[in-house]
Amino acid sequence: MRYQAALRPDGRGINVAGPRGPSQGLRVDDVGDTVSSVEATMRAWVTVGLLGFVGSSAFAGIDPACVGLAQPSDYDEQAQADFQANYFALASSFSALHAPIPHEPGHGAIGVDARIMPPLSCERRYVLNWTKTEQTNKSPLIPTIRASFAFPAIAKIVVPYAGVGILPPVPLPDPENPKGDLPACDGKTPLTQCKRSSRNLVLGGEVGVGVHAHEHFDVGVRAHATTMRTYGDIATAFDEAAEPSIEDIYNASTWGIGAQIGSPWEIAGQKLTPYVGVGYLDASTFFFIGDDNYPAINLHPYAGPEVSVGLDGLFVNHLRLAGEFYAAPGGSSLPDASATKLEGYGRYGQIYTARARIAYEF
Repeated sequence: MRYQAALRPDGRGINVAGPRGPSQGLRVDDVGDTVSSVEATMRAWVTVGLLGFVGSSAFAGIDPACVGLAQPSDYDEQAQADFQANYFALASSFSALHAPIPHEPGHGAIGVDARIMPPLSCERRYVLNWTKTEQTNKSPLIPTIRASFAFPAIAKIVVPYAGVGILPPVPLPDPENPKGDLPACDGKTPLTQCKRSSRNLVLGGEVGVGVHAHEHFDVGVRAHATTMRTYGDIATAFDEAAEPSIEDIYNASTWGIGAQIGSPWEIAGQKLTPYVGVGYLDASTFFFIGDDNYPAINLHPYAGPEVSVGLDGLFVNHLRLAGEFYAAPGGSSLPDASATKLEGYGRYGQIYTARARIAYEF
């Protein structure tokens, strides 16, 4: 197993990273008087020098489309890792995809929604001090089975509702796997000699209340939550032809609360409701890197606004279609008061995307 070392930003030790991700920072003052800061510095540079000499191994960890991209002057390893961790949490959040009153009282729908995951740029995929790119763009969307129901109205105009969504953890093949009849990866075989797969479980739900305040004006409030868990070789090896494919675990959860306004209209017998939603979204993540047995800690989980603008429609009485633009533009919390926080809105996570739903209304 190869390791990468670099000086800590504070100059007090070394950050050591395995082929898939960073391991625990090694502080000079943690190993006693037998290792001086000068010796630690020398070891760091020797390791970096060896990695530079064995260029094929490190180079193999960079997407050809990203080769040659200069490292930005404000690049920060922790910020980059936290952005990636937050990004997939935001991509899986349970946004409305419906008007303030999703159905007529006593009616519901079941169908499929699709949450688009825009591909991350090369600048967002580089890690380990710009020596490796993560394979983050394997799927363009998160599809889920979704059901919702509007309960009988209260005082004729107040409509409570609830909804759930799930993506079952069905094993999915890796699109970057080599072709051919190969055995499943077992944690010992290099990726080029086995078939890698991943399992993703996404489970979310919402509760809300809509009020039909006027013929063409609805308002509502809703709360939502989602949990997402992925098993697979997420933080891939530097050299996939020589190093084994080992399973990692990524877990993300989000919760939010917000308000909506909408304007229902009936046009040519079809019901259309444009809507806008604004709320607060909170995310948390956990990433366990299997080959190093290392838990990557998100020091800046997303905590900030979420906005949706969409159109919800019911056609021929039973076809429910909806589409929305969704944004979580930036913001973060700081659970560890000793951690630093860099300037820049959206520095630790943001997403701008589109989502759609098709369902059968009953």
